[in-house]
Amino acid sequence: MSDSGDEQLSARERSELAELRQRVNVLEGAGPSLRPRHHPFRSLGSALLILFAALLSLLSVVAVWANSIVQDTDRYVDTVGPLASDPDVQKAVTNRVTAAVLAQVDVDALVKQLTDAAEQQGVPPQAAKLLGDLDGPIENGLKQLVNSAVERVVTSSAFETVWVNANRRAHAALDKALTGQSDSTVKLEDNKVVIDLGPIVANVKDQLVDAGFSPAAKIPAVHTDFVVFASEDVGEIKTYVRVLEILGGWLPVITLLVAAAGVYVAFNRRHALIGAALAVFVAMLVLGIGLTVARDVYLDHLPPGASQAAAGSVYDALVKFLRAGVRALAAVALFTAIGAFFAGPSRIATLTRTGCRRSIGALRDVTTSAGLHLGAVGRFVHRFKRWIGVAILVGAAVVLFTWNYPTTAVVVWTAVITLVSFAIREFLDDAASAPSVGSGADAAAH
Repeated sequence: MSDSGDEQLSARERSELAELRQRVNVLEGAGPSLRPRHHPFRSLGSALLILFAALLSLLSVVAVWANSIVQDTDRYVDTVGPLASDPDVQKAVTNRVTAAVLAQVDVDALVKQLTDAAEQQGVPPQAAKLLGDLDGPIENGLKQLVNSAVERVVTSSAFETVWVNANRRAHAALDKALTGQSDSTVKLEDNKVVIDLGPIVANVKDQLVDAGFSPAAKIPAVHTDFVVFASEDVGEIKTYVRVLEILGGWLPVITLLVAAAGVYVAFNRRHALIGAALAVFVAMLVLGIGLTVARDVYLDHLPPGASQAAAGSVYDALVKFLRAGVRALAAVALFTAIGAFFAGPSRIATLTRTGCRRSIGALRDVTTSAGLHLGAVGRFVHRFKRWIGVAILVGAAVVLFTWNYPTTAVVVWTAVITLVSFAIREFLDDAASAPSVGSGADAAAH
């Protein structure tokens, strides 16, 4: 093209033309490239590594959850704290404490005291005999009185405070319970993890005395248990939890390294990255379904007399953060697969990238015509555009890996901020103000 033809082009068009000339020269100088021959063992190795990484990702989520439940007191309290206001748990605790209090009250002795007092007051023998037949009504009235007192204690805000503080103090004993050691507050008995409700019984005793039921003052210190978890396989479960607790800090790192190795040995690394991300997504989907199935299996194997509603609430509370971790990792995997797809050469990906680039370019042209000049910033971004993109991706990865227990919202906002960062990079990429690479060669040719 002649000089006069070049002069008819805009500054941006001349810059793009110079960049295209440079790329053509590089491709022509490189010579014919040899297409690598696919090796079946290499592809098989990549696939096996990716599948192994997907399995490890499933174990990693469970390991991090188990590690947080055992070692993080705040996490444990956040897990079991809401149970104090759960209606099913409150009802189960009320029934358990009511039964424990009534077991300490001798109704027959109360009726005898009432009969003796009537006789001492000169009540006719026939009337005193009628008083002796009041065992049933007195027992029912006493049950209603105790149940009302227990409900007032269990549904009060004071009970929530007592529940949270007791669980915070008991957290140190949870590790012992999961490893089979006993403790005064949380212990393992007959394949059950139980909590002593003795302090609640003492509070109910005071409530009954204040209500005018003086015989309650004679109730001794009662230690009754509330079952938090019960299973015939709790012995095996505690072993698995202990192993996952030990691996909790290292298994995610090992999983990431195995996945990276699977992507690295693949011939098409972008396809391998998409495959690894989708494999992790499927693993999280399987784990989520497994948690739902495990809930039904657990409730079907409860001991006789246990409250299924309360046990279901406890199960949901214990796996609440595990489900959150599953959803968060599934979102990360899905966003990774989508990002790798749109970075590829497919028609949809190319059209999407071109449309976004043109839209951002048009916005930049409008702001430039309005008086905004990027100058040195535009030249810097144009020169280090690729490295800036790498820095954005590394920053997003650091946020997700250093965030304590990232949720789905954290993942979504990280993805949104990452996309906005790439859009800002594209907006600041002022190729027109960047020095033309091919200008020196063109001047020498003419």
